[in-house]
Amino acid sequence: MKRKPFYISGEKIFQVVDVVLMSMLALIIIIPFFTVVMTSFVSEAEIARRGSFIMIPESFDFSAYWVLWNGRKAIIHAYSNTLFRVFVGTALQMAMTICFAYGLSRKGLKGRGIITTYVFITMLFGGGLIPNFMLVKSLGLLDSRWSMIFPGLISTWNMLVMRNFFMAIPDSLKEAAIIDGANDVQVLTRVVLPLSKASIATIGLFYAVGHWNAWFDAMIYINDKNKLPMQNLLRNIITATMGLDDMGSGLMNNLASKPPTQAMRSAVIIVTVLPILFVYPFIQKYFVKGVMVGSVKG
Repeated sequence: MKRKPFYISGEKIFQVVDVVLMSMLALIIIIPFFTVVMTSFVSEAEIARRGSFIMIPESFDFSAYWVLWNGRKAIIHAYSNTLFRVFVGTALQMAMTICFAYGLSRKGLKGRGIITTYVFITMLFGGGLIPNFMLVKSLGLLDSRWSMIFPGLISTWNMLVMRNFFMAIPDSLKEAAIIDGANDVQVLTRVVLPLSKASIATIGLFYAVGHWNAWFDAMIYINDKNKLPMQNLLRNIITATMGLDDMGSGLMNNLASKPPTQAMRSAVIIVTVLPILFVYPFIQKYFVKGVMVGSVKG
């Protein structure tokens, strides 16, 4: 009996190389996050003895989280401001982006090319920090949570991406709806939006993550500490300017084992990052879906 020669297909080699590279990339991403989690449980004595880069603590110290718990009023205020900014800001941005993108996607719109060019120019040139501050001040939005939402209500890039997404939908679907008596609003809500779930979910996540991570505009426009979002509270703790005082430095002075700076920073990072990590898996499925799945067959 003649034995077949051993042969490895190119597809199998690609799969092996792909698994190895993806595993290495996953480790590169997971190890820093795992280190931050473990650092939040390290005591000051252990950091002084072993250094700041600790993968596995000798004993778990919860004093950093204890300080956060006793400063929960400041955290609750910061979280409420962040959640307001994320939900209200994302909803308004998506509404404005969808309406603007749908209008520019209509071929019958007069002056569509001029409007698109005008919108595109705003991606290349901006007014700058001082004109933006003067605009917000003139609108009476200083020290208001709306100052973190209205100035950046539309992202030009996301709007153009969504416009191209809408333009990729066959005109035959829109024309069929119009023949059946649908107006522009009904075409948008009953035809275009159901076929654009992937685009809406992706851009919506970009808006939400942008609001969650933003801190610079709040630092400029907000003076009331009770209106600062979570990222500004995190910044204050990391820079050691006002965060620990607002969250109970008196308690830390009474602790037998004070949490070191690294543990405190890591604990706040974990508290800040975890919510957005839990949301992502529920939206991730839309990233891999095609825009025209189930719309046109045959």
